[in-house]
Amino acid sequence: MPAFLNYHHLRYFRQIGRELSLTRAAEKLNLSVPALSIQLRQLEDSLGQKLFERGAGGLRLTEAGRIALDYADSIGRTGEELMDVMRNRAPGSARQVLRVGAVATLSRNFQLEFLRPVLHRAGVEVVIRSGPHRDLLVALKAHETDVVLSNSPARRDAETPWHSHLLAEQAVGLVGVPAWKRKRLRFPEDFAGVPVILPSFESNTRAAFDRLTAAAGVRPRVMAEVDDMAMLRLLAREGEGLALVPPVVVRDEIESGVLVETHAIEPIRESFFAITPSRRFPNPLVGELVKRMAKENL
Repeated sequence: MPAFLNYHHLRYFRQIGRELSLTRAAEKLNLSVPALSIQLRQLEDSLGQKLFERGAGGLRLTEAGRIALDYADSIGRTGEELMDVMRNRAPGSARQVLRVGAVATLSRNFQLEFLRPVLHRAGVEVVIRSGPHRDLLVALKAHETDVVLSNSPARRDAETPWHSHLLAEQAVGLVGVPAWKRKRLRFPEDFAGVPVILPSFESNTRAAFDRLTAAAGVRPRVMAEVDDMAMLRLLAREGEGLALVPPVVVRDEIESGVLVETHAIEPIRESFFAITPSRRFPNPLVGELVKRMAKENL
């Protein structure tokens, strides 16, 4: 009688492979250790290979076990993808769900511009979650989001073959209330002691700003460091300092005259990316939005 693979056996094997402990794996799977041990033995019998060996520190994968775990992970991810697709885009259903992760420091105006084509489309529900770049990529890998919007690309490797699509790029500027425009300050020469509102040190634009002012031998007075773009915009409106932002962040304030761009700093550019995973069943809405925005910003 030909051997066959049991999906549950692979799921149990993946958990044991992660924990390298039957006890811990059994706890995570809500099984008894003897029951889990039987499931593992049945998988080894089906494959005709020993998958683990016992060492001083606990279980160790054999060579066959390492190969099997790679395949089990691939099969498991495909299964998770299948469940994800079926739950959100069931055959015959007109309803589509687009789940977006957005880095907390990303401009809300940019997010709106990216999503606008589907926001008013009948049968489409958009779910937006904000958070740190690293946490959002974890959610993307776990099929909890379809795309991550970020101002930096994702690091790509064999295990996480992300695709970082460059959607737009623009020069960063200093903005403030109109009174700042009348001061006619030269950047960076005249900025010693000038109050500024900057992104945190994790931002590429902050690093570039610091390099430019240091090269000019001047030190502005940093009155605030802000990760949230909405808060940065509000602080700029207070009038106490100049804020370093991409113009899209304060587009409405500039159009209404509440804020003005005092300096366009061409050497400092902010990039906007849509990060997608390699999936057999990608959400078609993501491809549509990425293609549209990239085309508009060519």
